Amino acid sequence: MIMGTKSLTTLFISSLILSLSSAQTCTDDYTFTNNKVFTTCNPLPYLSSFLHWTYHASNSTVDIAYRHTGVDTSTWVAWALNLDSTKMVGSQSLVAYHNSSTSVIAHTSAITAYNTDLSASSLSFEVPSISAEYVGNVMVIYATLVLPSGQTVFNQVWQSGPVSSGKLAEHPTTGDNMASYGTVNFVNGQSTGSSGGGALQRRKNVHGILNAVSWGTLMPLGAMIARYLKVFKAADPAWFYLHVACQSSAYIVGVAGWATGLKLGSDSAGVTHSTHRNIGITLFALGTLQVFALLLRPKKDHKIRIYWNVYHWTVGYLTIILSIVNIFEGIDILNPGKNWKRAYISIIIFLGSNAAMLEAYTWYLVIKRKKTGSDKYPNGANGVTGYGNGTRSQQAV
Repeated sequence: MIMGTKSLTTLFISSLILSLSSAQTCTDDYTFTNNKVFTTCNPLPYLSSFLHWTYHASNSTVDIAYRHTGVDTSTWVAWALNLDSTKMVGSQSLVAYHNSSTSVIAHTSAITAYNTDLSASSLSFEVPSISAEYVGNVMVIYATLVLPSGQTVFNQVWQSGPVSSGKLAEHPTTGDNMASYGTVNFVNGQSTGSSGGGALQRRKNVHGILNAVSWGTLMPLGAMIARYLKVFKAADPAWFYLHVACQSSAYIVGVAGWATGLKLGSDSAGVTHSTHRNIGITLFALGTLQVFALLLRPKKDHKIRIYWNVYHWTVGYLTIILSIVNIFEGIDILNPGKNWKRAYISIIIFLGSNAAMLEAYTWYLVIKRKKTGSDKYPNGANGVTGYGNGTRSQQAV
């Protein structure tokens, strides 16, 4: 979920190397069944796939072989042309998979909506022949297409997903699966990958970074400031202003992260991460309640201050817990690499270990001051519910 400049550079270089190696593989003497030969081959930039074809201008047909490498018998693959749009809905697809008897099945499927089951159906153009083979973890779909109205340039989409109990399940909605679309020109022999995949990925990265910094780091740090700094007499009232500044910054950055999430949702129709989305909405609501609670904070000697303290403490810690949970949800969705997950785990361990040491030291001071009778000071004592005598409680922030 969190990707910095160095990681993006590394990813770019890796993708470039992969593309170069794929291009070399595409021009190698790959042997098709029955020694089939195609005049053109292009490596597709995602999902380890290749498109081979021979275009026949005399009758506006094209013989294609879509080759998808590195798949097992519990994976379906598909390649499609989209005559009206750039992505999935409207795609006229060729699908191949293993059925329950491990036979390879190939059929056409017109995709008219999201959450399709890829069941067999006719396409908007003729497909005189279609077949598929599976050899050495490579699935190949062969087909002859009659190109509509003599058109030669199309949007193309390719995809893969799991087969469960003989049924074709939904493909992953993260990473390369969401960038596997582009164009193909059957005449000049060129095909491209998605131009928007990189921009979408950058928006996802920005969304992840904003939320990891705000809800996942600044928010718990602000809570630690309120709980542990005020035990020091010299920190009053600086601890309060630091706490407010930290939590306000967390909320502002968090709102920006929430807004980017809404934008990502609107740009990814048909892709739903319900748990991540619902927790995000809850966090925004709780954070907003905390802001209004600060504006309505009663004076420390008011009779309802104790109830405000309990409310503020409960909502604050609930927000922190949900924030951490949702960041890990986001990491699993974006799947940026183990190092980023480890990095955030390291941040949590750092904050948690410091909180544990400060908690122990706080209680040491509390007990020491009680023994010496010096616990009557303006800030109260951490861990002590000093609601009376004008003292400020542990939870009053």
